[in-house]
Amino acid sequence: MSARRRARKRALDVLYEADLRDLPLPQVLDAYVGRLESPRPEHLPYAVSLVKGVDTHLKRIDETISTYAEGWTLDRMPVVDRNLARIAVYELFFVDEIDDPVAITEAVELAKELSTDDSPRFLNGLLGRIADYAPRH
Repeated sequence: MSARRRARKRALDVLYEADLRDLPLPQVLDAYVGRLESPRPEHLPYAVSLVKGVDTHLKRIDETISTYAEGWTLDRMPVVDRNLARIAVYELFFVDEIDDPVAITEAVELAKELSTDDSPRFLNGLLGRIADYAPRH
């Protein structure tokens, strides 16, 4: 697993916990980082930047997902899918060094490992629509 994929998975862990426990993302992120032993993993800076970026732009990210999720509300989505979509939309809109197909593929691959059988196809379609039609930052 690449360092960036590990970073996305760790960011997903933090987002998932915050979402399930209805806690502020910075609080959950601080607790996560505080639990890590030295030496810290090489992927940590990117994981932290993903969580902070999603937190900073959460309203816009969620509005975008809601707009393009045909027939789905954020609340109806599986928690893993909702948070994978948040990470991917953050990368699509705000991380210039990540190409759109990479952001989408990474979300789909993590969904294959961590979510339902229908999740990869759902995320691929949702993120593809967002990449094609949504205005960027």
